[in-house]
Amino acid sequence: MSETSVQQPSTNGAVEPVAAQAPARPRSRRNIDPVAVALVPVIIIAGVIGAVVNPAFLTKTNIVDNIITTSAVLGVVVIAESVILIGGYFDLSLQSTVGFAPMLMAVLVSPAADGGRAWPLAAGFVVMILAVLVIGLANGLMIARMKLPAFIVTLAMLTLLAGLTIGLSGGQTFSDLPRAMTYLGDGLFLTLPIQAWILVLGFAGVYVFMRYTPTGRSIYAMGGNADAAKAAGVRTTRLTIGIIVFGSLLAMVAGLMLTGRINSVTANQGDGLIFTVFAAAVIGGINLNGGRGNLVGAFLGVMLLGIIQNILTLSNVPSFWIQAAYGAIILAALLIGWLSGNLGPKRKAA
Repeated sequence: MSETSVQQPSTNGAVEPVAAQAPARPRSRRNIDPVAVALVPVIIIAGVIGAVVNPAFLTKTNIVDNIITTSAVLGVVVIAESVILIGGYFDLSLQSTVGFAPMLMAVLVSPAADGGRAWPLAAGFVVMILAVLVIGLANGLMIARMKLPAFIVTLAMLTLLAGLTIGLSGGQTFSDLPRAMTYLGDGLFLTLPIQAWILVLGFAGVYVFMRYTPTGRSIYAMGGNADAAKAAGVRTTRLTIGIIVFGSLLAMVAGLMLTGRINSVTANQGDGLIFTVFAAAVIGGINLNGGRGNLVGAFLGVMLLGIIQNILTLSNVPSFWIQAAYGAIILAALLIGWLSGNLGPKRKAA
């Protein structure tokens, strides 16, 4: 890759040009991440266990409808969070956006919400998208421009959006929604659920973007060493805002998918989702310190969690034990990542 010239004062006060490396390409660009390779046999073993536990596990209906489709909402949010994590940040508010976005639209377009009066469907979509863009821009500007901690900013936004969702709905559940609001959750394309298509094509598309485009490589570079990336010409502020807005838009899509799947939107929609999102990302080898990991591993992490949940459900295990299993899996993934060096500290700029 080419080098750019950066001016640096010498010891005698003169200004001398020094070479600054352009953003480095992510590691293992030509090869699948080792973490992803390690997950494949784990998923195979889990599949064998599932087949032993219940013969229905290996049926097409169970695999497509109960594993892939059910994991689609989680997977879309994992895509968003993975890109943000690779860029060196994270966004807790994605969870609340999953509930707030469809609730805002439901309140606008549902006749029951306003004494029989409703906004046109197109206007409701526009308002929802604009609101989500404002959420992403607000988070991005506070983090990138004002240099506020991402944890505090996105935690505050999570709380704000959760409160707004309850306030807008009055604690109610909205059903009988327009078909346009539910299509992403219950529609079919070539006999397969739309959610399955979104999950697979979403991961594939973002993987290609992150690994083989200059912007994707810049996100890796920014997450690995923001100061070095900035010195090499990466517009880190703009890029940070961009990935956070991108994450908010994907969370909106996930919210519409969940709304369509249950054919309603609830006041607590999305609650607790962010913990499972981080579980899938960590299991898939996404480095919490930024700059490492890829979408293949994240996809396999989503699938592993989906398989485990499905096996426990088929075994009639109570839901609270499923949550406990997720917690144990996160801890195991963190320990494995630490032992392998994948969760080591981020390099500091010289």
